[in-house]
Amino acid sequence: MRIQTIRGFRDILSEEAGKWRYVEDTAREVLDWFGFKEVRLPILEKTSLFARSIGENTDIVEKEMYTFTDKSGDSLTLRPEATASMVRMFIQHSLYGQPKAAKLFTIGPMFRRERPQKGRYRQFWQVDAEMFGFTHPLADAEIINVVDTILKKLVVPDYEIHLNSLGCQNCRKAFKKALQLYLEDKYNELCPDCQRRYKSNPLRVFDCKIATCKEALKDAPLITDYLCSECQTHFDTLQSYLSHLGIAFTLNPYLVRGLDYYTKTTFEVIIPGIGAQNAVAGGGRYDNLIKELGGKSTPAIGFAIGMERLIPCVPDSIPQKRPIFLALLGAEAVKLGLIWAKALREGGIWTEIDYRLGSLKSQLNRANRLQAAFTLIIGEDEIKNGKAILRNMDTKEQINIPVAPEQGLNIVLKILGREKVGRD
Repeated sequence: MRIQTIRGFRDILSEEAGKWRYVEDTAREVLDWFGFKEVRLPILEKTSLFARSIGENTDIVEKEMYTFTDKSGDSLTLRPEATASMVRMFIQHSLYGQPKAAKLFTIGPMFRRERPQKGRYRQFWQVDAEMFGFTHPLADAEIINVVDTILKKLVVPDYEIHLNSLGCQNCRKAFKKALQLYLEDKYNELCPDCQRRYKSNPLRVFDCKIATCKEALKDAPLITDYLCSECQTHFDTLQSYLSHLGIAFTLNPYLVRGLDYYTKTTFEVIIPGIGAQNAVAGGGRYDNLIKELGGKSTPAIGFAIGMERLIPCVPDSIPQKRPIFLALLGAEAVKLGLIWAKALREGGIWTEIDYRLGSLKSQLNRANRLQAAFTLIIGEDEIKNGKAILRNMDTKEQINIPVAPEQGLNIVLKILGREKVGRD
């Protein structure tokens, strides 16, 4: 029987994984610039964590989570997003007031049992970052600045930052009532899901992608018309900071995101023209979530970047690392080559050996297939003469260097450094 991947899951092969690593490394580098510290989280959590944080009436909780009962009778769920787990960790380890816990990030897989389609998988990867303890809109501007900086460093073209405010609980109370009254008159124009949502969770109707629902919402009341003075000032100040930073944004009063915990600022990064799933990142403020999950009242804001959607938008012209290849001919050359390889690798250089130890021609062919920048040739004659041959695989130019690593290594490292070969 031939066993294949589960529907909605996929393998990431080495050719593509190189680009993934580049994107992850870039995200880590930028997050480091902003002072974020990396954490690692479990992929399995108690189901109640997500039901309480995301919202029991959201599609994620109602339809899309991978949930099961273990042998102890506990209901467990593969995490559908990272923010709830971050908050659980923050509360569990009492990270309040710790400077190094104020800005945290993680990179890893999430799981939702959605219908697989382009840009959407049942196991998907996210870069997730959170800021804890800051109420000022300066933190909101900073978190959006992080996302913008990552995308600029990756040279992602034509992305748009959409921005909205969902207000506070007081704002939403009046808005929710007005929206429910409006939707009641439009009930027959709504899809079955939105007919169900309009009473229990009317904001979710704005998330619907069905054309008839979008048409029905054309004249709906908007949350931005119901913001209290505090929320309006917060939103206006955030916009002024983004403008001052030169970060372009589009006000989108229909933007609500798919999670119940957001308050005030919410944002999304979309790339038009890449298909129906065109949101590559999003996030917002969730000032009440830590208290709702049993912790001390602590404001927070964060974002997530979807790797599967982002990576196809990153140009392929990323820096390519190339190895040095050791062509070894004879038993003594192999022993000496092992010392060379050890020294080069300890010097941070990607080093390859042909473990089949074929002829010089076959080893040079292997070096070409690996796209080696240089080949170091060591055979019986080279050992006898005390001179190895360093061959430039692009120009075919060859030079002699001391065959002993303790004398020749610095020469090779200097040449490779000039050629920018190997790992930093």
